Amino acid sequence: MEKTKVLFVCVHNSARSQMAEAFLNHLHGGRFIAESAGLEPGTLNPLAVEVMKEVGIDISKKSTKSVFDFYKQNRLYRYVITVCDETSSEQCPLFPGSTSRLHWSFDDPSKFTGDHEKQLGQTREVRDKIRQKIEEFCSKTGKNEKRLMEE
Repeated sequence: MEKTKVLFVCVHNSARSQMAEAFLNHLHGGRFIAESAGLEPGTLNPLAVEVMKEVGIDISKKSTKSVFDFYKQNRLYRYVITVCDETSSEQCPLFPGSTSRLHWSFDDPSKFTGDHEKQLGQTREVRDKIRQKIEEFCSKTGKNEKRLMEE
């Protein structure tokens, strides 16, 4: 059975999309191939690296990538999932083929303020919400893909 290709997109590809890619590949790599990219690739967020290590997933060697480079390469995805705010998600290019676009809004760890522990706690919350959404997505795609596309 061919694996379903998924692209996660956020603004800088530094935290949210990286965590989503890592969770989907780690938890459901038998069914999916996930990649991630950003509208304006930045640098990997050390808070994201730290909270993912806490759950046994090392993303420290990952690099940030441009969604527009993927688009220019004519990459095909079954799902393109934006994980940033609504306004930023509208800047994502439309990929060719039978792509379903989904939007999952998560807070941006790069905007968190306070001391390291406070920012770490907020990033953990985002990580856990992303993991929960990945589990829901995988459950729905296994049971009723049509209903997922209507959300």
